[in-house]
Amino acid sequence: MVVAGSLAALGVAVGTSSGDRRGISDPGPTLTPRPVNALQLVAYSNCPDMLAGLRRHAADNAAMLGYGRMYLEDSAGGIAKESVPAAAGAAAPAPQHSTTNVHEAGVDEPDVVKTDGRRVVTVSRGVLRVLDTATRRITGSVRLLDAQQGWAPSANLLLSGDRALVIVPDVYATDVKRTPYPMPSQPSTRFVLVDLAGAPRVLSSELVTGSYVDARMVGSTVRLVARSQPEIKYPQISGNQSDQQLQKRTRDAVLRAPLSAWLPAYRITEGGTTSSHTVECGQVSHPREYTGTSMLTVYTVDLTGRLGDVKPITLAADGDIVYGTTSSLYVASNPHWFYAVPMAASVPSGSGEPVTPGSGRPVPPKTPKPAPEQTQIHRFDITGDGAPRYVASGSVPGRLLNQYSLSDYDGYLRVATTSGQSETAQHSAVYELKADTMARAGAVGGLGKGQRIYSVRFIGAVGYVVTFRQVDPLYTLDLSDPAHPRVAGELELTGYSAYLSPAGDGRLIGVGQEANTQGRTTGLQVALFDVHDPAHPKRLAQLVQRDVHSNAEWDPHAFLYWPATGTAVLPVNSWDGGQYSASALVLTVSGTKITVQGTIAHPHSDQQAGISRAMVIGDDLWTLSDTGARVSNQSSLATRSWIAF
Repeated sequence: MVVAGSLAALGVAVGTSSGDRRGISDPGPTLTPRPVNALQLVAYSNCPDMLAGLRRHAADNAAMLGYGRMYLEDSAGGIAKESVPAAAGAAAPAPQHSTTNVHEAGVDEPDVVKTDGRRVVTVSRGVLRVLDTATRRITGSVRLLDAQQGWAPSANLLLSGDRALVIVPDVYATDVKRTPYPMPSQPSTRFVLVDLAGAPRVLSSELVTGSYVDARMVGSTVRLVARSQPEIKYPQISGNQSDQQLQKRTRDAVLRAPLSAWLPAYRITEGGTTSSHTVECGQVSHPREYTGTSMLTVYTVDLTGRLGDVKPITLAADGDIVYGTTSSLYVASNPHWFYAVPMAASVPSGSGEPVTPGSGRPVPPKTPKPAPEQTQIHRFDITGDGAPRYVASGSVPGRLLNQYSLSDYDGYLRVATTSGQSETAQHSAVYELKADTMARAGAVGGLGKGQRIYSVRFIGAVGYVVTFRQVDPLYTLDLSDPAHPRVAGELELTGYSAYLSPAGDGRLIGVGQEANTQGRTTGLQVALFDVHDPAHPKRLAQLVQRDVHSNAEWDPHAFLYWPATGTAVLPVNSWDGGQYSASALVLTVSGTKITVQGTIAHPHSDQQAGISRAMVIGDDLWTLSDTGARVSNQSSLATRSWIAF
């Protein structure tokens, strides 16, 4: 089994401590965590044991599977390529440059563009392009998707030396297992290894079962996470069957399904040769409690090597958030928002609509019963070569906002969650888990009663949590004692910050929306906070642009902050008088002020070209969209070059 280390029960007691919750009248309800050893990952003893377990658990949760999935046969052939000769001559020294805005230093995250200062590598509408930063010209390109697939979800890439790994969500083409059905499959994912030395060329590609969740790279090693569901062949049904009959037929279909229905598969194409593989039973583990309705697979790729050099590992578990440090990979599964949906409401008739048994008439949607709110978190050690090594698992009440809700610091994992299904019942908390055992060490709760978390940032031993419904409390948390975390201070404002960025000198930049006293948002706000004294956070400056939004509110990769000049750049868009407008807003953050330096727009044809990213390279400010890259003078914002894609 690849998941190494002892999987015996850890037997660690789990306790909680509310600590000092100054400024909060009610710490919220006491929530008892599940025992840690209930989440320990265990290996299946053999393939028959694995099949029996998966069938049994999936049958008990059959309603969560829906009613079948349909797949297309994969088309043969390699990846189409187009190349432009690379520029000749020795490479110039790399100028100072910004990099992808990531959560943890030393841990790169996939994005639509990467730069090493000498070149910009970007992927847009299925084409990877290499741009020389000195000549400001495209020096090479390679097509990764057919032109007609340009509407597909954006690919992302990672860069190490002269190698790029492109991650392409392969939404409609093919089923990796080659099971012919008349409609598209559940998503598959393609990893493409590209050599950038000279004219860019595809070295190999790997098509894997399931939808792409996320990836992290430390050094030249990438860990990619994909989620798949079992491929169950369900019997044809008629509209005169009862709910009980439908559920029994579904359970029977699950109990007859072969092991191949669950095992993730992958195909590697290299040098015109394709090899097919399936994750081995010995590479699959499971928590003691699991549904059997989802498989989570971690693929390891060293960009200096070849695809498939390291065998993937699989968990019979779910996961939708990935967080990584230089030594650990965390995969978290938020609570499901559905539970035991009656099959009559989820089984399609011949026309594809739910029907009332015996009537042939559509069934009105039924309100699903909410699942218990528990977020499961699995930790893996990634310090060695090869596949990740499982360390421990744990759970906390509530649901995560995003990867910024997690932070590994000084031997503890801090986790910020919101609990409660209705607005009035919502409340948030931060939990401290021991990273080696994932056992609970402490917690502080009662944050934002009747509100949910809108942004989180952990910096050293201090945490910052923004909750919102009508006003925006910015909580500062003292996490120096993991057994007794406490609220240190609170700042109440209208609106909210959806993303928090460190700005040095005890300052935070918040990007979000201003709102009136009733909680109705009015437009983009960028705020500068003084958090020198966690007990007394202050807002130093605020910039508001009415009826404007920014992708940086939900996509931190879209935000650029360059400390050397205090330059902040974020894409903005708005509707004004029925006209859509898109540009990049360039700000200067200096001392206690935020000032507008100007805006940058890209040429457009039938509609405005939305700018997605900005980078500083030397004294140039690069902005990118699907239509091209504009190079501007960083000081004056005057255009130096337009590079059309």
